[in-house]
Amino acid sequence: MIEHPERPERWREYRIGPRTDAHDRASFSCGVEAVDTYLHRQARQDLERRIAAVFALSMDGKNVAGYYTLSSLSIPGLELPKKLAKKLPSRNPIGVTLLGRMAVSKELKGKRLGELLLMHALERAWLASQQVASWAVVVDAKPEAREFYLKYYFLPQPSQPNRLFLPMTMIEKLFPLSNA
Repeated sequence: MIEHPERPERWREYRIGPRTDAHDRASFSCGVEAVDTYLHRQARQDLERRIAAVFALSMDGKNVAGYYTLSSLSIPGLELPKKLAKKLPSRNPIGVTLLGRMAVSKELKGKRLGELLLMHALERAWLASQQVASWAVVVDAKPEAREFYLKYYFLPQPSQPNRLFLPMTMIEKLFPLSNA
């Protein structure tokens, strides 16, 4: 059964919130050029056009320690594992939440901040699904990040092995206090 991981004491130093102009995006580096460039140049435009919601992890409200994005997506039910697809409409696309990008500053790797970002993203997606239906959180995992998501019970989509999903029914079990 999926359970919320223990929260290290050091996580209390960090805050996650919507990316603002106060965040120093230019100094952020996770070591992957495309992911860095997205935060430096594209994230603000995506926010303004309402293409993606961008959330920044910071200790001081200025220096970005990490970030993630959420947006809506629809996937064909027929692309899901047969066991799950048989319970869903086959002719209509299924609404899901896309965890589009997620990164931690290379100076902070190894401090489980990726886990903190993921749990925050999952909780935010689950809470939003109470207002606008979403069947799962989907991520198109880079090959080097695939194991990270599998560790948190994400399931591979049969037709695209690096497209992983976690149904909301599993996510809601992570946040019993949010259920009240």
